[in-house]
Amino acid sequence: MPQLVLLRHGQSRWNLENRFTGWVDVELTPEGVAQARRAGALIKAAGVRFDHAFTSVLRRAIETCRIALQTAGQPGVPEEQDWRLNERHYGALTGLDKAETAAKHGEEQVKIWRRSYDIPPPPMEPGSEHDFSKDPRYQGLDIPNTESLKTTLERVLPYWETQIAPRLRAGRSVLVAAHGNSLRAVVKHLFGVGEDDIVGVEIPTGNPLLIELDDDLRPTSARYLDESRAQPLPVLG
Repeated sequence: MPQLVLLRHGQSRWNLENRFTGWVDVELTPEGVAQARRAGALIKAAGVRFDHAFTSVLRRAIETCRIALQTAGQPGVPEEQDWRLNERHYGALTGLDKAETAAKHGEEQVKIWRRSYDIPPPPMEPGSEHDFSKDPRYQGLDIPNTESLKTTLERVLPYWETQIAPRLRAGRSVLVAAHGNSLRAVVKHLFGVGEDDIVGVEIPTGNPLLIELDDDLRPTSARYLDESRAQPLPVLG
C-alpha cells in the first residue's frame, strides 16, 4: 500500500512579515527550520520510509524537504524539483503587506482574491520588482502573471499525473514538500473536495500529512503527524 506525505514548508520570512509571497524566493525563519526538523522527527517516529521526494524550485520548500529528510535519517532520498509545485502566483499582490492591502482595497476584495476558487488577483506588470520572466529557472516556459486556486490546480495536476502518481502506483512511498496552495490542489484531487469547500481547507506549515492510498490512489486513511497542530481534513469517501 503506497504512502504519501504532504509537507508544507516551514515558516518563511514573509510568512512572519504577513506578506503575499507567491513565487518570491524567501528563506525559512529559525522557526521554519525548527518546524522542518520537527517534521523529520515525526516522520522518523512514524516509521515512514521514502523512495522519492518532490519539491518546488523555491528554497523554502527545498530546505524544508532536505532538513526533514536529514532529520528523519533519510538524506539520500532522490529529489525532483519542478516549478509546477510552486506556490500560487499572487500577481500584483506579490510582496505586499496583507493588512495594508486590505486597508487599501477593502477586506472583502482581498478576501475574494485570497479565498475565491477562480478569481485571481490583478496580474503582475511586466518589469515590476518581482517580475519572474527573467528568472533563469523559468526561461522558455509559459509562466503565469497571476493565478487563482483553479489555475494553480490546472498546472499542478498534470505534473501529479505524469511524475508523482506513477511512483505511487508502483507501490513506492513519496514525500511532496511544497506550498499551501499547490498542496491544497493535491488534496482537492485526492479527496474529491468541491470547489466551494477546498478554499476552506488549511494546511499548517511544517506538519506532515500522512496519507495511505489504495491501488487506485484513493485515500484509505489520513492524519497529521503533529496532532496538536492539525487542521480538519476532508471526509474520506
